[in-house]
Amino acid sequence: MALLGCALTVPRAGAQDSIPHKLPPVVTVTRDVGRSQLDLPYAITSLRPDSIAPGQTHTNIDETLALLPGVTVSNRTNPSQDTRISIRGFGARSAFGARSIRILRDGMPLTLPDGQTPIDYLDLESVGRVEVIRGPASALYGNASGGVIDLHSTAPPDVPFAVQGRSWTGSDAMHRYVGLFGGTAGRFGYEGNIGHTESNGYRAYSEQRLTNAFARATASVGKTEFALLGLGLDMPVADNPGALTLSQLDSAPSQADPASVAKRARKAVHQVQIGLSARRPLADDGEIVAQAYGGTRSLYNPLTFAVVGVDRRQGGAGARVTLPWRTGGVINRVSVGADAQWLDDARKNWANCNNVAAATTSCTTLPVEKGALQLDQNELVSSFGPYLRDEVQVGRLRATAGARDDEVRFEVRDHFFSDGFDDSGTRTLHAVSPMAGIDVRLSPLHSLYASVGSAFETPTTTELGNQADGSAGLNRDLKPQYSTTYEVGAKGVGLGRVQYDAALFDTEVRDELIPFEIPGGEGRTYYRNAGRTRRQGAELSLGTDVGPVSLIGTYALSRFRFRDFLNGSAQYAGNAIPGIPEQQAQATATWHLRHAFVVAEGITKSRVWVNDANQAAAPAFAIMNLRVGGTAVFGRPWLSPVVGVQNLFDRHYVGSVAINASGPTLAATKFYEPAPGRTWFVGLSAATDSW
Repeated sequence: MALLGCALTVPRAGAQDSIPHKLPPVVTVTRDVGRSQLDLPYAITSLRPDSIAPGQTHTNIDETLALLPGVTVSNRTNPSQDTRISIRGFGARSAFGARSIRILRDGMPLTLPDGQTPIDYLDLESVGRVEVIRGPASALYGNASGGVIDLHSTAPPDVPFAVQGRSWTGSDAMHRYVGLFGGTAGRFGYEGNIGHTESNGYRAYSEQRLTNAFARATASVGKTEFALLGLGLDMPVADNPGALTLSQLDSAPSQADPASVAKRARKAVHQVQIGLSARRPLADDGEIVAQAYGGTRSLYNPLTFAVVGVDRRQGGAGARVTLPWRTGGVINRVSVGADAQWLDDARKNWANCNNVAAATTSCTTLPVEKGALQLDQNELVSSFGPYLRDEVQVGRLRATAGARDDEVRFEVRDHFFSDGFDDSGTRTLHAVSPMAGIDVRLSPLHSLYASVGSAFETPTTTELGNQADGSAGLNRDLKPQYSTTYEVGAKGVGLGRVQYDAALFDTEVRDELIPFEIPGGEGRTYYRNAGRTRRQGAELSLGTDVGPVSLIGTYALSRFRFRDFLNGSAQYAGNAIPGIPEQQAQATATWHLRHAFVVAEGITKSRVWVNDANQAAAPAFAIMNLRVGGTAVFGRPWLSPVVGVQNLFDRHYVGSVAINASGPTLAATKFYEPAPGRTWFVGLSAATDSW
């Protein structure tokens, strides 16, 4: 549901606010002083997940990112493999984590300089607002900016100290316990939470145990506002049930891949990231912003083909100045900024000796899990990107133009010399990303826009290092992908109460990065470049209130095709790009009562092709979720129970696919990652003050 701006003020409907009243008047993901969405020449969405669809468990990112047109979230039902997030197809290739899109928390980048974002440590408990740029944003954000997601925290309670406890229990032995705290004292505010989650998972061999935490503190000193942010994750157990063949999916979708179980595929993660930012207004409509951040991550990741260990250090900094001035009837706002990031991964691979019956040269001592060392190297990535943008306003017309110059440097320092080779090396990838757009306010409640923008994306360190011929070092043949998007759209409130956001886009991509597997590769993913692809699409969101009922619906048509992709002797021109449904629709109806609510959600997706050849597809599906909850107030303390049922009608469907998986035959290839059938949960929140 697109949220429009402070211009969207419509009459109230009795005790129930209209949708525009519930939503923030401005957006901040544009890396600028807050602006109404009616004034921005590209598709951008802002929503408050818990307001439009209350009663969420805050355990799945697909709940938080629901009702965003053009955003596809594929829950893999696999705690070791992150949920796949894509915006207009960017990100659909990811084997783990997020690719092709930039993800931020309160403006702090979570995406690494090579374009990958581990999303397992995203804390969703304190997310109050989600802002999404649904198109290329490289002119502002650089590498892997096919779209941008910024998760904003809720405001702290307006009392000096408040606490809240939340507990959840549900299907598959799911238990979650969360403690929250926060307060405001003068010009100082703070909030935080710590939660513990346990689940056995819908599928066999999908146990998960994790503890995550989030904290944020803000303080105003003079005219400068400081913010300190921290996230942490301790996940000692996250099993990997793997993907299934079609016959396995049909016979027993809750089973695990036998090879994943035999090799004890799983991961354990420990991660911490902190950031500090400062913001100071300049003149009437300008600002100066600076931030610095850093973190560590340790990963122990047995896979079917190896045991992977990574110790990561990463950080970055950025600064931006926005200066407004007026010349006659023309208003200019110029923004100048730069970002720098660095990453140092100490990576080791060992032979996976689980389920090895007799000693081999790689597994000399049994039973052990880690066999012979196969790789030992440091993978270093650094990036630097200055950018410039100017906004010009003349009456109802606003024009925007900008560009960014990015340089991303990859380096491998090989420490494994027993193979007789030194695979150390460097690669530097460079791109200039321009954009331009124009926005016209037709009236206080309606606007039209048109824009053109480019995006580029480097391969990640893992994608550059995995080479199908078995060689080590950096893949010199794998190139970045480049895209240009043309977009037109309209936003506003029509017919008195219906809020709308419509967009049409055409994206041309050169050298698109495509995942694939090889026979005998034991599920390992490699990457190659397609020649050219084209993505044409339409997006629509509508929302209104009918008395105490809020209605929101979104629809996306995604016609994504290869235009020129010669793979060996096979030409895939005209085939659909796998991993994305051509059609997706979502809807929610929330009935707000004085001390209760009822939420009904529906989602439907068309079939999803599983490989470039379009030889098989996951079938289309439609499911419904239902939640009922309320609030009981006893003076200041309050209680809020909720009961929910996911997949109410127990549909059997595929939540995600393993794109271009390899097998001896099509029938024996493990493409499918089944979604749960009907599940339930019960939750209870208790607090000294509501927030």
